[in-house]
Amino acid sequence: CCFQYQTGRCHLVLRSTCLEPSAAAMAHGDPQYPVIDLSHTLPVYLARDPLDFRRQIDGLSLHVQEVLALDPFAPHLFVFRNRNGDKLKVLYWHGNGFCLLYKRLDRGRFCWPDMQDEVHYCTLRDLQWLLDGLDLGALKAKKIQDYSRV
Repeated sequence: CCFQYQTGRCHLVLRSTCLEPSAAAMAHGDPQYPVIDLSHTLPVYLARDPLDFRRQIDGLSLHVQEVLALDPFAPHLFVFRNRNGDKLKVLYWHGNGFCLLYKRLDRGRFCWPDMQDEVHYCTLRDLQWLLDGLDLGALKAKKIQDYSRV
């Protein structure tokens, strides 16, 4: 499972295996410790309301805990947008510190789904669609069939 996103000069590749071993993993002799585990079961939460993007890790993690009523230290991705809708921040706890991913569109806006609640649960596939500029409300994936026999 590999996600690739290109914007201008920036090229980011996230894989379900490790991007590169962290210093702690290398110190413990475990080069397979993932920087970000993007398994298909990793939950993604979208914040409904846009945020002031001067907020960094501390402000975003406090927002997750106080406003969204979720645990910022849980193995989840928390996605935030700015008021213009052309920038996203993704917050992720990585065992001994937070990771903050940032994406800015060169043109246009992200198609943020309509939400009633303060936070919206989605999958990594939905996040990929969102980052690719697709409207989550208009897309419906076919249900995966699990057959036990022919």
